[in-house]
Amino acid sequence: MEFIEQAPMGGLNTLALDARARYLCTAATLDDLLAARDFARARGLSLTVLGGGSNVILAGDIPGLVVRVALPGIEALDRAGSTVRVRAGAGEDWHALVGHCLARGWFGLENLALIPGRAGAAPIQNIGAYGVELASRFDSLDALDLDSGELIRLDREACRFGYRDSIFKHELRGRVIITAITLSLSTTPAPCLDYPELRDSLAADPAPSPRAVYDAVCALRRRKLPDPAERPNAGSFFKNPVVGAAEGAALRARFPDMPGYPQPDGGLKIPAAWLIDRAGWKGRRRGAVGVHDRQALVLVHFGGGSGAELLALAADIAADVEGRFGVALELEPTVLGGEDHAPPRR
Repeated sequence: MEFIEQAPMGGLNTLALDARARYLCTAATLDDLLAARDFARARGLSLTVLGGGSNVILAGDIPGLVVRVALPGIEALDRAGSTVRVRAGAGEDWHALVGHCLARGWFGLENLALIPGRAGAAPIQNIGAYGVELASRFDSLDALDLDSGELIRLDREACRFGYRDSIFKHELRGRVIITAITLSLSTTPAPCLDYPELRDSLAADPAPSPRAVYDAVCALRRRKLPDPAERPNAGSFFKNPVVGAAEGAALRARFPDMPGYPQPDGGLKIPAAWLIDRAGWKGRRRGAVGVHDRQALVLVHFGGGSGAELLALAADIAADVEGRFGVALELEPTVLGGEDHAPPRR
């Protein structure tokens, strides 16, 4: 395994932001990860884990060692009735994993198709789309404990999943590297059509197959979201805020056309895209960065810009939305490099 000094990172993040890592390596085995850990420890370096670079903002150069996790492998571990447990290496491409499982009749991931990134990053974010979150399909994961050098296993409860959240953003942040995830899938089709837009797109089919759901999700995402290869972006830039019942009712009284999704605790989840669009930011450009003209939740990089410019734009959007609606927006991507950048609101 090679340790590259002053490695360029522009091609390793979907926002195509230029930055350098003091050292960079790619780990394809557990031994590689242990070697990277020892390299960093021997030199007193910080260690930053990078997957597909699809959910990060490079605010500047990254000190220490950046480890690209590339552990491969997909296998069915066991079956019990219609349940099949599928293990995937952390370096597997997430969308390819969804397609692989679908082709083998292991169902349940179709709504999560076309989400960019690697399998190992999926639990960190508790990725979700079109009515399904990873947590509902999750069994366990394996991770390298950077302190002890031992492998540990965490089940769903231990991961403390929340909306775009997990223990890996809190107590275990920077303390472990996920090496593999195990999913609990089904050999019996049971399409989830809870999300209105997806249900409407399949309205002509009284019994859509998992393949039909997968195709519909891919079509919806391609229509709404820009391809990072054509217009660099990190997908959804802000989380959809959740407000209390009273605040939600007051907002709907002021804005009767505001969409919202009732939560089990009585709260209301509001689409951040609607708030940003209603505030007039959709399609606006500021130098090398801007808001996508078809999806207000996506901030884009036109080239030649910096992470600092992008974060400044995000902060102004969040401040405007809070001023107009009294609702705080929270960044979804992780900020790496440069100074310690706090998101507009945590």
